[in-house]
Amino acid sequence: MNIIETRDLTHVYRGKIKALDGINFAAKPGERIAIIGANGAGKSTLFKHFNGILKPTSGEVFIKGEPINKKNILDVRRTVGVVFQDPDDQIFAPTVKQDVAFGPMNLGLPPDVIEKRVREALELVHLTGFEERAPHHLSMGEKKKVAMAGILAMQPEVLVLDEPTAGLDPGGAVRLIRLINDMNRYLGITIITATHDVDIVPMLADRVCIMSGGRIIGDGTPQKIFSTDELIKKTHLRLPIVAQLLELLKDEGVPVNVKFTLEEAKDELLRVVK
Repeated sequence: MNIIETRDLTHVYRGKIKALDGINFAAKPGERIAIIGANGAGKSTLFKHFNGILKPTSGEVFIKGEPINKKNILDVRRTVGVVFQDPDDQIFAPTVKQDVAFGPMNLGLPPDVIEKRVREALELVHLTGFEERAPHHLSMGEKKKVAMAGILAMQPEVLVLDEPTAGLDPGGAVRLIRLINDMNRYLGITIITATHDVDIVPMLADRVCIMSGGRIIGDGTPQKIFSTDELIKKTHLRLPIVAQLLELLKDEGVPVNVKFTLEEAKDELLRVVK
C-alpha cells in the first residue's frame, strides 16, 4: 500500500493562481524521494496537502489508503510530519523541551510518555542537553533540528522536509543530510524532500520527481532524471557539480562514466587511475 497518494490533485489560490494542476503522486513506505523544481513550481503547496494543512480545490489525498477528512485529520498528522523551510515558522515555545513536547501533549499522552518522547527525539537529532535553551537563540542548524525533533516526538511514519539545508553552511548541511538518512535507514521513516539545490539530491534520494508549473513532469532515479537533458533544460536546473566535473573530464578524453554522488565519483576516478 502507498503511504501517501494524490489523485488529480489541484489547488487554486484565490480562485486565480493554479499552484497544483492535476498531480498524481505516490510514495511507498521507506522511500527516499526528492521533489525538485524552481521556486514557484508548487513544491511547498504540494507538501501542505500531505497532512491536511491545505484542502484540495479538486482531487484527493490518501494516507495509507484512506482519504484525508475531518474525522482522520489527527491520525494523518501523526503519520505525516512536515518540517518547513524556516524553523521560526514552527518554533514558538520558550524552551527547546517545551517546544518538542507540544505535539505529544496535544495527543493527550501521559506526562511520563511525553518526557520519554522528548528525550528520545532530542537524542535522535543530537540535541541532548539543550532542553532548557531558548530556541530563538540557537543557530539556524540547531533550530532546524529542534523543529525536526518536535515532529519526531509525534513518531511519524513520513517526514516531509521543505528545503532542509537552506541557510546552512556546507558542514551543517552535510550533518543534517546524514541525520535525515539515518532516520530513514534505522527507523524506517519515509523521507520526502523538496529542494532546488540539485547537489544534495543524490545524497538524499533514490527517486526524484521534477515539478514545473504545478505538474510533475519527470519521475525516476537520480541517474535517469539528470541524464534527461530536455527535463533539465525545461526546468532551468543543472547537473550536480560532481556530474558536471565528470562530464568535463569525459569531454577531455578521460574514459570516465558520469556519476552523481561524491562516493560514486571517487570510486569512478579510482577505477580510471588504476
